[in-house]
Amino acid sequence: MKVLNFGSCNIDYVYQMEHFIRPGETAPCTALSAGCGGKGLNQSIALAKAGTEVYHAGLYGAEGKFLLDKMQEAGVDTSLMRLGEGANGHAIIQVERSGQNCIILYGGTNRQITQDYADEVLSHFAAGDVLVLQNEINMVGEIIRLSHEKGCRVVFNASPIPGKPEELPLELVDIFMVNELEAAALAGTSTEGDFRDILKALQKKYPKAAIVMTLGKEGVFYGYKEEFYSHPIFKVNAVDTTAAGDTFCGYFLAALCAEKSVETALREASAASAMAVSAKGAAP
Repeated sequence: MKVLNFGSCNIDYVYQMEHFIRPGETAPCTALSAGCGGKGLNQSIALAKAGTEVYHAGLYGAEGKFLLDKMQEAGVDTSLMRLGEGANGHAIIQVERSGQNCIILYGGTNRQITQDYADEVLSHFAAGDVLVLQNEINMVGEIIRLSHEKGCRVVFNASPIPGKPEELPLELVDIFMVNELEAAALAGTSTEGDFRDILKALQKKYPKAAIVMTLGKEGVFYGYKEEFYSHPIFKVNAVDTTAAGDTFCGYFLAALCAEKSVETALREASAASAMAVSAKGAAP
């Protein structure tokens, strides 16, 4: 079994702020750093650090060559990546004193996936392999279809929330990795009320899929048919919540690929995510 992460790789420009910028306001930042990020890259590095053999596919800009170097250092196979045209995808991230963040994304080369490239990448994978996708690249729907036709197990981290979920073949997804807002958007239900109701609504809409729903300070829920598990967070001093969800995704999937139980996967992923928010930065 091989794991393919067909995803984004971004340059993260991180601005440390006293508070998030308000409309019409100009304010200084206390520090600026540039590093590697993107949900795809973050999850590939998390998968590799958790001991999984993972291949990353996607396009990068000329200034983003260091992103490949960082993935390779972590143990990610980048042989399927290709150089795109123009600027690399990047993110402008504000991190306020509490550790919370807000992010502006520029797609750049992440949005240049073609049918020919998708076909080339997927020709290296077969039934039983695992495809991991986020929503920061184009061609998401077609990649899901192609992977399903090959018999791959499709894992979709629906982040950012798809603008028109109904246009994606989500009935072919085997595992959804979502937070409560993403789950509600996919299910077409309200974010108010009990988290369990949101989970049940998404399960009703996609009854063949397993749902992993992260809930921030409330921990995580897992639902698959009649199965249900939950796990609380490990309480730590949160310095920077950037990539907390990506870390969780990578370690959870790594545990499943290692044939560990769902309970163990939830515990290990929760611990890894707690460690991630205890330090500044995304992939580092």
